Amino acid sequence: MESRARIAIKALTWQLLGLVVMLGIGLAFTGSLSAGGGIALVSGVTGYLCYFLHEMAWERIGWGRKPR
Repeated sequence: MESRARIAIKALTWQLLGLVVMLGIGLAFTGSLSAGGGIALVSGVTGYLCYFLHEMAWERIGWGRKPR
């Protein structure tokens, strides 16, 4: 079982990596740093929330876990 704080930190570090990647993709497609940054920020916030909620949901599911 993971703590909510650990799940939140995992989600945050994953999204920071994703933010950098999306900034690059947004910049490549739009040619604009501000448009690419906007795309990256919206994507980052949305992705963080989805990842966190996904982890919390799976924390409640016992399927596939080995007993301690």
